[in-house]
Order: sequence, then structure tokens, then C-alpha cells
Amino acid sequence: MSNRIILPRLMEVGAGASRKTPEILAALGCNNPLIISDPMMVKLGYVANLQTVLSEAGVDSDLFADTLPEPTEASILAGVAKVRDGNYDSIIALGGGSPIDSAKAISILGKFGGQMRDYKFPRDVSEPGLPVIAIPTTAGTGSEATRFTIITDADKDEKMLCVGLGFMPAAALIDYELTLSAPPRVTADTGIDALTHAIEAYVSAKANPYSDSQALAAMRLIGPNLRRTYHQPDDREAREAMMLGATLAGVAFSAASVALVHGMSRPIGAFFHVPHGLSNAMLLPTVTAFSLDSAPERYADCARAIGTALQSDDTATANAKLVAELRALNQELEVPSPAEYGIDEQRYFELRATMAEQALASGSPGNNPRVPSVDELIDLYAAVWHQQ
Repeated sequence: MSNRIILPRLMEVGAGASRKTPEILAALGCNNPLIISDPMMVKLGYVANLQTVLSEAGVDSDLFADTLPEPTEASILAGVAKVRDGNYDSIIALGGGSPIDSAKAISILGKFGGQMRDYKFPRDVSEPGLPVIAIPTTAGTGSEATRFTIITDADKDEKMLCVGLGFMPAAALIDYELTLSAPPRVTADTGIDALTHAIEAYVSAKANPYSDSQALAAMRLIGPNLRRTYHQPDDREAREAMMLGATLAGVAFSAASVALVHGMSRPIGAFFHVPHGLSNAMLLPTVTAFSLDSAPERYADCARAIGTALQSDDTATANAKLVAELRALNQELEVPSPAEYGIDEQRYFELRATMAEQALASGSPGNNPRVPSVDELIDLYAAVWHQQ
């Protein structure tokens, strides 16, 4: 059996990588980009810095900076119109997962038209949109190296998973210096998101030798450095490790898919507007405990890779340490439970069945070592509410 691996055509990795944007554009044969970003990147001066680098190289650029966190189809329509009406030959996505996901969607809709729901899973979107150059500023969603995008259908309160070669960026510029300004909450949520990607890719039913190598490497980078970046935001060594770890985790789950945590996370985000990384963090300890017995050796490997278990620990010991570590990590990084986040309890419990059905329909829970029934999913949502 063989596995198809899809990667960006070009990756520039390390301090100052984002300043190589003009050379990357030239290598792709592009010279008229649209920058897609968000108001925070404008406020921090990151957009202006990029525009300066481009203009000094003689490249004119235009800007769409109105993407939203957890993007909806409505939030990207102005960007789609800009692409349709303009003469751009490429898109530069600058920001966290939301601007990059928005840019991927705009790249396809701007070129081919239709609505986002036309492109949602199980459709495989192989047609190429405008080439996207992804410059992540968080460590992170890994979206710069994945064939996925997530856009919310606000009419149905549903996060639509869209999959295919058409959503893989043409290039990724992995510059950890752009994460030095990330506040602790963003650092924690995006870091646990990256850890979740690596763990889920490794235990996924679609795991393969290639994805395993990337997932284990990601866990070895993320495990020792997530707390460091949370407590010491200017720790450059830890930031560099987290940035590379997040990208490798993205490569891993793009090749092996994610599993139950992500399946359950998307409905929480859609109905209650919880940031994606944070809803993953809320779920990770409980879902891991639920799944352990169905892939004990795999989870033990994860415990050893992140450094919470010794190589000499037996499987049961390593797994106990893994769940304890995930709970301790949430506590130290101040991850709230759904109740502590302020979600309305009555609405949460009323929506459990709907969330369970949406989770299963996304396909991700089917990759989990232990595939839950609807009733088990409903119970898991309750368990997550009562945790901590």
C-alpha cells in the first residue's frame, strides 16, 4: 500500500524567512500579489513590513485585511470579490490559521466561483486556485503545510472541512521571529493545537510511516518547549522549536488526517465561537483518556516523544503519565473548561446531540483509534463540561 504525500512546492524555514517573499514570488513566476491578513497584523506593523520588503524589490501589492478569527463564508466574500475584479497572480497569506484558511478559500472561490459548501468534504478539491504563499505568525495551526481549510457556514452554525490539493499553499515561509509578539493566551492555544495535530496524526487510522516520522519529530520539538514559550515569550530557541514543530505537525496531519478531538472541536467552535486551538485544548485530555485502550502502544510512543514518560516506562505507565501531563498542561496554561469559558450550560447540553452528529459527519472521528457512537459522543461532551 502506498500513501500520497502533498507538500508546499517551496518552504523557507528560519529567522527572517518572511523577508524572502520577493524571491519566492519570483521562483513561482508571480509579481502581482494580493496580501490577505487581519486587523491585528496591520496594527502590529507586520503588513507594513511585508509591503516594504515587496516594494523595495519592485513588487506592487494590494491588501485585503478584513479576515476574521474562525472565518465564515460571509467574512471572505469581500476578498473573493477583490480577486474576481482584480488581476492578481498570487495571494500572500500573513497571519495565524484564520487568515491562511481564509486565503485558501478565497484562492479557490475567486477563481472558480460557487459557494464554500460546494467544496466541503467529502469533495476532493484538486483544481488549483491562485497560488498561495503562506506566512504563519503563530505556532500554530500548521495550515501553511496542509491540504485543508475550515470555513464556517453561519446559517447552519457548521464548520465546513474542505480538503484537497487545491488548498495546499504553493509556498510556506516559516519565520519564528513573527511569533515573538504572540501573547501567552495565543501561544498556549495554538501550541496545544499543534500538539493535538501531532498526537492525532500519530494515532490516526490513516497514519503511515511518513506521517509518523513527522508527528514524532513535532512532538519532540513541542513537548519541551510549549511551557517555555508560554512563560518566556522572548525565548527565541523555544519559539524556533515550536514554530518548526507546528509546521511538522501540519505536514503529519495533512498526510494522516486528524481524529476525534478535531471532530468534536469544530461544533464547539461553530456554536459557541470558541477559538479552534482552545476548543481542542479543552477536549484533548478527556478524548485521549477515552481512546487510550484502543491504541496503547501508540499513545505510549506519544508520551515518550513529548518527554513526559521515560523510554524505560512500560505502556501502562507511559499512558497514565500522558493523560496526567495533558491535564497538568491545561492547568498550567490556564485552559478554561467550557463552563469557565462562559458557555451557556443549558444551550450546551441541548446541543450535544447536534454537535455529536456534526462531529461524526465531518469524518474525523472515524480516524480515531476508538470510534465513538453518537451516544458516546454525547457523554464525552458532558464529561468535557464537568472536567477540572
